[in-house]
Amino acid sequence: MLLLKEFYSFAIQFLRHMLIINVKENESIDKALRRFKKKFERTKMLRKIRAKAYYKKPTIANREARLKSAYKQKLISEQYQ
Repeated sequence: MLLLKEFYSFAIQFLRHMLIINVKENESIDKALRRFKKKFERTKMLRKIRAKAYYKKPTIANREARLKSAYKQKLISEQYQ
């Protein structure tokens, strides 16, 4: 029963993030694939997949966020000087 619940939760997550591209009549597969790639990029799904590939402790995530924001602030301050 537990295995079925795990599979069900996985299926729901998969369907929630599934990208659907409707191929129009007389449209080449290359164009449809190009639209899929653009849509995939815009949804930032690859980032989400890579972020969930391994567990990151909250303290490390917070530290990285602080370093990232400090770097952005440095770039902005250098730009206006």
